Amino acid sequence: MEDDIEEMNRSSVKDSESELNEVFSPNISESKDIASTMGFVGFGKKARTFDFDALFEQTKKAAKERFDSNKNASPVYVESPAQENKTASSSESDSSSNDSSDSDDDIIGPPIPKNLNNSLNESKIKDNEESDSEDNSSVLVNDRYRTIPVKHEVILEHGSKTVSAASLDPSGSRLITGGYDFDVKFWDFAGMDVSLQSFRCLRPCESHQIKNIEYSITGDAILIVAGNSQAKILDRDGFELLECPKGDQYISDMAKTKGHCAMLNDGCWHPRIKEEFLTCSNDGSLRIWLIDEQAKQKYVIKPRQQGGLRAIPISCRYSRDGQLVTAACQDGSIQMWDHRKHFVNTCLLARNAHDKGTDTSSIAFSYDNNYVASRGGDDTLKLWDIRKFSKPVNVFDSLFNRYSMTDCNFSPDDSYIFTGVSLRKNESMGKLVFFDKNTFQTVYELEVDNSDVIRSMWHPKLNQIIASTKNGIVKVYYSPEVSERGAKLCIVKTKRKIKPTEMICEQQIITPHALPMFRIDRPKSTKKQMEKDRKDPLRSQRPDLPVTGPGQGGRIASAGNTLSSFIVRNLGLKKKIDDTLDPREAILKYAKDAEENPYWVTPAYSKTQPKPLFCDEEKTDEPPAKQKKI
Repeated sequence: MEDDIEEMNRSSVKDSESELNEVFSPNISESKDIASTMGFVGFGKKARTFDFDALFEQTKKAAKERFDSNKNASPVYVESPAQENKTASSSESDSSSNDSSDSDDDIIGPPIPKNLNNSLNESKIKDNEESDSEDNSSVLVNDRYRTIPVKHEVILEHGSKTVSAASLDPSGSRLITGGYDFDVKFWDFAGMDVSLQSFRCLRPCESHQIKNIEYSITGDAILIVAGNSQAKILDRDGFELLECPKGDQYISDMAKTKGHCAMLNDGCWHPRIKEEFLTCSNDGSLRIWLIDEQAKQKYVIKPRQQGGLRAIPISCRYSRDGQLVTAACQDGSIQMWDHRKHFVNTCLLARNAHDKGTDTSSIAFSYDNNYVASRGGDDTLKLWDIRKFSKPVNVFDSLFNRYSMTDCNFSPDDSYIFTGVSLRKNESMGKLVFFDKNTFQTVYELEVDNSDVIRSMWHPKLNQIIASTKNGIVKVYYSPEVSERGAKLCIVKTKRKIKPTEMICEQQIITPHALPMFRIDRPKSTKKQMEKDRKDPLRSQRPDLPVTGPGQGGRIASAGNTLSSFIVRNLGLKKKIDDTLDPREAILKYAKDAEENPYWVTPAYSKTQPKPLFCDEEKTDEPPAKQKKI
């Protein structure tokens, strides 16, 4: 038996050597040719050469096949320590026979290196772990939006009137709000501190209430829809880019005019084309605009009532893929047109979606683009399936609504639908109500403030909820665990100290062509003005310089050597004036000199003037004469 085993081992070694010779034969032939040309073929014993690349490839193939064979083998059970001790001797005795049988069953070749076998096993384990981590990450992403982020709130004060418009840019770094006070305010979460002050306030549409504000898909343009008939486009910093033209109000066919001729109601951007946006107006038309050097209308859509009369659109929206144009009209209908076709006939129509004569304030498409939610003025919120648009999937009642711009939206994972609720007569808190889309149950009621809740949105990147109210505040809700950036950036920043700025109150007269000696410098920056004033001894109130040397410089004049000499020259040698001397006597003291040596007036009038006579006062006992009243 032992002889047979030795012969089998020898045969396996010979076979492996033959395979190695086949692999390395090209290299050996090349080495022989090189040796013959160099002239040292017959010197010494020939050294063996190996092709390591081929060797590693062969070991990889063998390891892979062995791994696959072990995979299909029966499971291995772990023995207890006592059984391991008992079977240790038997395993040692049978190791040779097992090795020989393995050599017969497995592929003949060089043995697999331990490090290579371990690396293969580690790579397999890593692949399994990565697949598990991907599954877990998908679960975490889904769970991220399952919890409503309302643990903390940040209050932004827009003003004292209704905040009727709000929008976040796609990145979530800036918020813009507008209201019934005609103002539009810009908020930068990265630049704000705890004081929560807006960095810019504009009044783009003069004395018109702001109906809707929306950032474009790239975030570089802002659509402003106000109570006038002309929508405006602003850039990211609030500077006006263009204004839509106004139509002719005396033309009955709205397709023949170049713009709206009545108050705007709503507007939005196209989700895929950054130059296109949509507006709707009380003139009974929806207009699709393209931004070039100026805004030009591309299409005019005219919704109709059931009898063919003009229907007034209250809100409008694109679908998530941009293929549907939707309008909710005042007759209670929801009408949709295919963006790829002519806007003549509707592709989807629900005539009695809401009560006739009420304002359907909002339309929202789900993120999977299969469902539509509509917020009606009849105190309802309805969910529609686009694939079966004949009747609503579900209706949520008793949601009081008094505004024509109250929002409804879907959560980022389409699991919730939420909308704001206005206050009834006996209610005290406005709410934001969340419903489950699948079970149609009320999931959560968020009490926002003691006023009506109008605008609301749930940003998918920030995972934060924005809600605006009637009393002029905007609340940002977030959760520290699942929310990112946004309001979390500004609440941790301390309030910056305001540097006192010095106002230049002098009136500046700018004369650009004046001579240099008459020219007045233009007002400079605060820093340069402070440096210039610092050099001026009067404006900077520079104190007197100290005395340098033996009593010279400083406050003492250059002629005075010492302080005592200065006092003697200026004070000690001065003639003292007697305060008790009569001024008349002091003047008459010089009368004799004036008569003898006249110099100024007397020589000119000596011949014509009479001789002056002075009154001599004599003391009498008579009382002084009474002064006459004047």
